[in-house]
Amino acid sequence: MTTRPDFARLPVLAVTAAYAVVLLAFSGRYDLFGDELYFLAAGQHLDWGYADQGPLAPLLALVMDSLFPGSLTALRLPTALLTVAGTAVAALIARELGGGARAQVVTAVVFAGAPVMISGGHLLGTGAADTLAWELAVLVLLRWLHTRRDVLLLWLGVVTAFAWQAKFLMVGFWAVLLVCALVFGPRELLRRPMLWLGAGIAVLATVPALLWQARHGWPQLGMTGQIAAEAATGTGGALGFVPIMLFGAGLLTGAVLVVYGTWRLLRGPQWRPYAFLGWTFLGLVLVFLVVGGRPYYVNGLFPLLWAVGAIEVERRVAARWWRWAAAWPVAVASALAMLFLALPVQPVERAAARDSADFTSVYSTSWTELADQVAAAYHRLPPEQRARTAVLTVTYWQAGALDRYGPERGLPRAYSGSRGYWYFGAPPESADTVLFAGPAVPYLTESFAQVQQLSTMDTRLKSNLLVQDVPLQLATGRTGSWAELWPRFQKLG
Repeated sequence: MTTRPDFARLPVLAVTAAYAVVLLAFSGRYDLFGDELYFLAAGQHLDWGYADQGPLAPLLALVMDSLFPGSLTALRLPTALLTVAGTAVAALIARELGGGARAQVVTAVVFAGAPVMISGGHLLGTGAADTLAWELAVLVLLRWLHTRRDVLLLWLGVVTAFAWQAKFLMVGFWAVLLVCALVFGPRELLRRPMLWLGAGIAVLATVPALLWQARHGWPQLGMTGQIAAEAATGTGGALGFVPIMLFGAGLLTGAVLVVYGTWRLLRGPQWRPYAFLGWTFLGLVLVFLVVGGRPYYVNGLFPLLWAVGAIEVERRVAARWWRWAAAWPVAVASALAMLFLALPVQPVERAAARDSADFTSVYSTSWTELADQVAAAYHRLPPEQRARTAVLTVTYWQAGALDRYGPERGLPRAYSGSRGYWYFGAPPESADTVLFAGPAVPYLTESFAQVQQLSTMDTRLKSNLLVQDVPLQLATGRTGSWAELWPRFQKLG
């Protein structure tokens, strides 16, 4: 198990190159996704921390949009490259575990065809960096198990520091992994000074973000409850966690190899040195089920499980069913099907239909229509009133869209109390009138003497429910200063 075969460079390179071409070929279709609009806005308010993430995604958004203004392909290039790198790292994990060329390439193909990896590589976001960091941590841990070179443990700190610039999810990874190492071994990992020195590196690199959280009341902790509430009311709730997780791993081959790889990792005698990693995966699934996490939170461990399953199939230890599920034609066909379903291949009218389950496509449309209709309402106001009017929205995605498309339509900066947007600041004190995109919510009616609905927005596709049928309100007669009123508007949803 400790002997590493040759790295299947050419086949893996072919898979990663093809994957990169496909991701980039479809990266410019449709419009910006809601989160991307938010990251672009956050990049204009660059800081060491945010209510719901680290500084990495906003920084990438700022850099790419500054270098290539308005280019969707350029904006999404960093996460596409991180995802493509993750494909190669998945193959390296298979190699580190003793997998030959077939296991390495199958692991890379399954990675490329997993919906969670495709969506992470298509959109600018935090997932691609986080997944790659988890993969690298697993690869380094495996290499340490085989060599006991403690200097490798320092790299775990570097990888973790990188992950925490995107999101703090890797805290859960380490908490569960260290407990599993204590219970199932290797306990000596916890006694290695280099491991804790690496932990110090990670914490030191994250001090600015931690200080930001402390200054702002630790909103990241509040996000845990918000996400749990969203998960409870989302598709399937807790009962849907595992099915959605397995679908994210791949409709056929990916899901099969996750289940089979986990089983072999825990039951196979030859896998005993690595069993703690299998228990870490199960432990994280349990933790995220209990706290209301999202199914894709565990996708950073999928490559390990895919690799174990592929190696078992390669060695023909598997039963006929498992061998069939990971056969070349099935793996490639499954990957191609998932690429077709998860990427914006179809015409936008079909992908973003009102009854479509394609959440990403639906919320990558109609944002310019939002800006058009808000701008029309804004410009219909008398000039004197318009000068004293601030534009507010009920959600941070709407605010991001107006900040992106509003200036060219003569709109002022948008404000919102939603999620991280609240921390970008309140409207100026000179704004005693508000044009509000959203229903007449209590915090609006309690802050203004009069709230009048001007219109209801309508869109061509009628699918993006943050635009379609959303009312536009005009609120006048502010009842206090913005310093007094702004806390009422804060919400993490």
